[in-house]
Amino acid sequence: MKVTKLDLPFGQSRLSAHVRSPSLVGVFTPREFKETPDEQALIRSALQKPTGTPRLRELARRGQKVVIVTSDLTRPCPSPRLIPSIVDELEAGGIASRDITIVIALGLHRARIAAQLETFAGLSLCGRMQVVNHDPMDTVPVGVTTAGTPVELLQRVAAADLRVCLGNIEFHYFAGYSGGAKAILPGCASEATIKANHAMMVRPGAVAGQLDGNPVRADLEEGAAMLGVDFILNVVLNSDHHIVGAFAGDATAAHRQGCQMVAQRGLTAIPKRSDIVLVSAGGRPQDVNLYQAQKALDNASQGVRDGGILIWVAECREGFGNATFESWLRGSPSPADLLDRFHQGFVLGAHKAAAIARVLSKARVYLVSALAADVVRSCGMLPFDDLEPALREAFAELGPNASVSVLPYGSSILLREEANMRTAL
Repeated sequence: MKVTKLDLPFGQSRLSAHVRSPSLVGVFTPREFKETPDEQALIRSALQKPTGTPRLRELARRGQKVVIVTSDLTRPCPSPRLIPSIVDELEAGGIASRDITIVIALGLHRARIAAQLETFAGLSLCGRMQVVNHDPMDTVPVGVTTAGTPVELLQRVAAADLRVCLGNIEFHYFAGYSGGAKAILPGCASEATIKANHAMMVRPGAVAGQLDGNPVRADLEEGAAMLGVDFILNVVLNSDHHIVGAFAGDATAAHRQGCQMVAQRGLTAIPKRSDIVLVSAGGRPQDVNLYQAQKALDNASQGVRDGGILIWVAECREGFGNATFESWLRGSPSPADLLDRFHQGFVLGAHKAAAIARVLSKARVYLVSALAADVVRSCGMLPFDDLEPALREAFAELGPNASVSVLPYGSSILLREEANMRTAL
C-alpha cells in the first residue's frame, strides 16, 4: 500500500507523519502570487487608478483636517511602507503636513509607546505630523445600526474633514476578511460599540471567508458608513509579508477587490468535508501561543465533517498568550457552557475561547503542542507531543478508511465545500 509522508511546521522545526495515500484527500497550501521587485509600483498604480472614487489628491482640499487611520504594530499591515505614498497624494492635493494626523486603530488593544509610534511615519516624516493612539474613552455618538450596535467613534476621527483608512486583507475568523471599514469599527470605536459588534461572532454566517450574510461584517460596515470613509488603501501580503496586491478607493468596492485576491490565494473548493483534518498554524510566530494559533484551527474547521477530528499542530512555547482567554477556555465545563456565558456579553480574550468552543461543539480536537497534557485536557482537547501518534489515534477512532485533508499553513487557507463556494464574497 502506497504511503504519503506529511510534513507540518511546528515552532522553529517540523513534524512528520505517514498516511495511506488512498485516504489522503489532499495537501492544501496557499497559492503564492509572483512578487514584484518594486512594492511601491503596486501602491502607486492603485493610487493612480482607484476604484469607485477620484484620486485622493482630487478629494483633498487645502485647509482640510485629515486623519490617516492604520493598524498597530501587532498587525501585519505594513504601515511604514504605505503612509509615505498617502502623504504624497494629500500634499499634491494641497494638504499641509501639519493638518494630517495618523491615528493608530487599536480597538481595545493596548496602546503603543512613543518610540513605536514614530516608526509609522518613517524617519523622513517624523515631526511633520502628529501620530496618536486610538482612545476608546474619547469617542462621540454617531448613531445606532440596524442590529442595535451603538456607534461611538473616536472624536478626532469624527471631526476630520477627510478620512483615509489603511489595512491589509486576509481571512478573518468572524468578520470574513480583515481590512476595509474595520479600521474605523472596531479600530476607532468605543468599548460598548466593539462589544456589541463582536458579540455577533457566534451567529450563523460570522465565519472566515464569508462576506455575504456575515452579521459582523454587515454591522461594522453600516456603522463606519454613518461617519463615512473617504478613501482606503489596502494591501495583500504573501507568506514573506511582501506586498503582492494593492487596492485603493471606495471603502467597500476596493476592499472587495482585495478580498477576491485573498480568496484566489487561499480559498479551495472540496467535494465534501473530510473525516480528519491536520492543520498547522504555520510554525513561529503563528504558533508562539494558543491565542495566535487559534486562527488556523478556525479556518480548518470549515473542512472537517461534523463529528470528525481536527489534529491541531501548534507548539505554543509561550503558553496561552492571554490570561482571560486561558481562564475561559480552562474554566468552562463544556463548549456549550462557554458559549452560553459568552452570549451574555462580549469579553475581550474570551472571544477567542468562544471561537474554539464553537469548533469543539462540532468536532473533536487533538492538540499537538508543548503544553502540559493536563492543561490541554482542561481545555476539552486531547493532548499529544508528536504528530504520528495523534494521527494513529484518529484512525483508531474513525476507522482505517477515514479521509484526511492537510493544511500546513492553516492561517492562510480555507477549505470550503463546492456547494457553498458562492458564499465566499
